[in-house]
Amino acid sequence: MRHTDQLIQGVCPHDCPDTCALQIKVENGRAVKVQGDPAHPPTQGVLCTKVARYTERVYHPDRLTTPLKRIGRKGEGRFEPISWEEALNHAATKLGEIARRAPQAILPYSYAGTMGLVQGESVAGRFFHTLGASRLERTVCASAGAAGLKYTYGAGVGMHLEFFEESRLILIWGSNPVTSSLHFWTRAQEAKRRGARLVAIDPYRSLTAEKCHEHVALRPGTDAALALAMMHVLITEDLIDHEYVERHTLGYAGLRERALTYTPERAAQICGIEAQQIIDLARAYGTTQPAAIRLNYGMQRVRGGGNAVRAIASLPALTGAWRHRAGGLLLSSSGFSPTNSFALERPDLQPGWPEAQPRIINMNTLGDALLHTGDATFGPRVEALVVYNSNPAAIAPDSSKVTAGLAREDLFTIVLEHFKTDTADYADLVFPATTQLEHLDVHKSYGHTYVMLNRPAIDPVGEARPNTEIFRGIARHMGLTEPALYESDETIAKQAFKWDDQRLAGADWSELERTGWIKLKLPDAPFAQGQFPSPSGKCEFYSERLKGQGLDPLPDYLPPYESAENAPELAQRYPLAMISPPARHFLNSSFVNVDSLRGMQGEPEIEMHPEDAHVRQIAHHQQVRVYNDRGSMQLRACVTERARPGLVVGQSIWWKKLTADGNNANQVTSQALSDLGGSATFYDCLVEIAAV
Repeated sequence: MRHTDQLIQGVCPHDCPDTCALQIKVENGRAVKVQGDPAHPPTQGVLCTKVARYTERVYHPDRLTTPLKRIGRKGEGRFEPISWEEALNHAATKLGEIARRAPQAILPYSYAGTMGLVQGESVAGRFFHTLGASRLERTVCASAGAAGLKYTYGAGVGMHLEFFEESRLILIWGSNPVTSSLHFWTRAQEAKRRGARLVAIDPYRSLTAEKCHEHVALRPGTDAALALAMMHVLITEDLIDHEYVERHTLGYAGLRERALTYTPERAAQICGIEAQQIIDLARAYGTTQPAAIRLNYGMQRVRGGGNAVRAIASLPALTGAWRHRAGGLLLSSSGFSPTNSFALERPDLQPGWPEAQPRIINMNTLGDALLHTGDATFGPRVEALVVYNSNPAAIAPDSSKVTAGLAREDLFTIVLEHFKTDTADYADLVFPATTQLEHLDVHKSYGHTYVMLNRPAIDPVGEARPNTEIFRGIARHMGLTEPALYESDETIAKQAFKWDDQRLAGADWSELERTGWIKLKLPDAPFAQGQFPSPSGKCEFYSERLKGQGLDPLPDYLPPYESAENAPELAQRYPLAMISPPARHFLNSSFVNVDSLRGMQGEPEIEMHPEDAHVRQIAHHQQVRVYNDRGSMQLRACVTERARPGLVVGQSIWWKKLTADGNNANQVTSQALSDLGGSATFYDCLVEIAAV
């Protein structure tokens, strides 16, 4: 037994900017409590409701504890237990046969079921690279925003979390931190107590928006128009920090010309709000110092998401907000971390590296990819799918196509999981994976500036094994001899960071082992003197890199694919815009099967404004059908003014098997990609609703 009667240091592995430090209380080899570590400055001893109940997930009665082999039809979820030896042999035989004949017919599918650098894409990446399998473009969540930051700042960088409490004005833009970033919300509340003004910019009156001084309820996908109109006011009323712009930005003349075409009146028409609200917001932003923006990923899940992030990210440079440690913007801080992705994943193991590399399949187009029969352009048909750290049957867009592809009898599917999820029900083989309490890992964060160590607190439950060990086992049974496949988790963890990087100056692996976390060495106000990690070293309003790709080098507003502006005939048939933000007690599709959390969340609902409900003769709590050309789902209507007219909100992501009709919000979302980064456009979605 590894530990008895003690507190073990850990890290929350889930897809959340807070990356909390955990203390796991272990008694007689069993984890009895998971709590926040009070010594970790970002965590401050506080956890969200989900992770505070982590032991319910670890010891859930439905936890997978042995390998399973399918005995029913795909989708039925009927399996029989088998031994690890039989499971690994079966996986190795099938994958080996395909790899010898058509390695690109093997497709990995994973995302952020764990954010750990070891249990994520280390041995897994090495394994698929060694085979020459298809590469997965992992863009389902945040890549439009990441691209927007890259082409503006040079990387995913921004303010320090802790200094928001000193801000005098905070724009909480496309974010609901009460649900999705508790520790930022703690700082925002402290700023509010000190006299700061909080403004929520969100189509939906979320729990966060209700607690702010002001709510700007714009239409989904119109954020760039709002940002450009704010620039218009800043320019025409001379609220620009000309010295900062001159010294630390690139392309102001072009941005100025574009912004002047977005009058408040024009943007008000686009955004569905009052012109005066735009003017007042811009004046407040331009005259208040320090002013901060907490941007989040909800607003970039539309056609123009990358451009919108570029526009919003330009605002702090225009006003010189970056001069202050409590000014600027935070969308992601992950670009500060000196992560050694090359050492972790070893792309050089790919046959023909670097000149010839396997094809890339965007994870948002999984439905089309699985249904493609193969040709000279696409390449070979996908014959094997290996899913880990994800649940595509629930989370991937255009779900009907995804499940049709998963149901193919000629598709060999392996799933590494904790539970029999919607995706696992379609698997040929299911391998039981360990949870965060049962394995070693290291983490960076996209919401603060610490790197962190997760120690295993308990022995694996049942016969569960870490992802790394499962891929090592398959590789061994395939007879693969590449030494990098067999390095230990600790050896890989030591390689995860560039220890000679100045941001880790003076620190090493032994210090991380001893302390559990290391704060990166960064200035309090990282861009007070410019020095952005962009090619020019400046905030690039104008991007030569985008111009080189044949794209607009300046940020602009792009109407959503599914909108009256862009598709008037579609909007006549499906006049309601739908967004599907995270439910408070779930994290994507994780935690949905934890009974206590699902009980708190209640049943699936679609929130709609009373005007929209009245026109459709829909009563509060009535069963309704939400539909478009892609599919439909059935759930209860919640008639509320929290949703603006013309908007419906379906909090997500429910497991399909736990809904009334076996469907969730992704029955109606599309596989269309964003302008930058190839990201998902979940919130670029038109629907109609009818009473059942």
